Amino acid sequence: MSDEFKTIKSGGEGYYTDKRSKFLAFAHHVSNVDEIKDILADYRKKYYDARHVCYAYMLGPERTEFRANDDGEPSSTAGKPILGQINSNELTDILIVVVRYYGGVNLGTSGLIVAYREAAADAIAHSEIETRQIEEVITYTFAYPMMNDVMRIVKEMQPRIVSQTYDNTCEIRLSIRKSEAEQLKNRLSKLSFE
Repeated sequence: MSDEFKTIKSGGEGYYTDKRSKFLAFAHHVSNVDEIKDILADYRKKYYDARHVCYAYMLGPERTEFRANDDGEPSSTAGKPILGQINSNELTDILIVVVRYYGGVNLGTSGLIVAYREAAADAIAHSEIETRQIEEVITYTFAYPMMNDVMRIVKEMQPRIVSQTYDNTCEIRLSIRKSEAEQLKNRLSKLSFE
């Protein structure tokens, strides 16, 4: 499994119009469902006069937590096309909200699918995409005399030091790229037996 994932650094906005219906799209970097609920509540307040506030999100480096919502549009004509854009760009930790102002003319299911897909694609196109690493945090407890050996490994493998406590018994918490975590654990555990 890869130890990288793609997300957006900063959100972007998109726009699509068809037969006087306006579709305003907004992409947000998110990290949990509570954050998503707050953002959605803000959009529902801000665009209280809009007919629909549809959305889709994807969370986590494994991309297993997701949801698509049609908000009253015919089933699978809004949330799914938005989620489809998230998937085709292989993004995660992202929320895309598409606000629709009805223009008085029905677009039909295929027209709606195109409109929501294009609005979401435009929001992604206007977002800054970045690749991040999946990290694992390792906690290692050791006797003070082992300090130099531990710090030598830290210097060589260059994990990020999350926290450290130095006393008779020392503890260090290190965050390192997931693919290198096993190697770091092995090197540290070998110190215990030297």
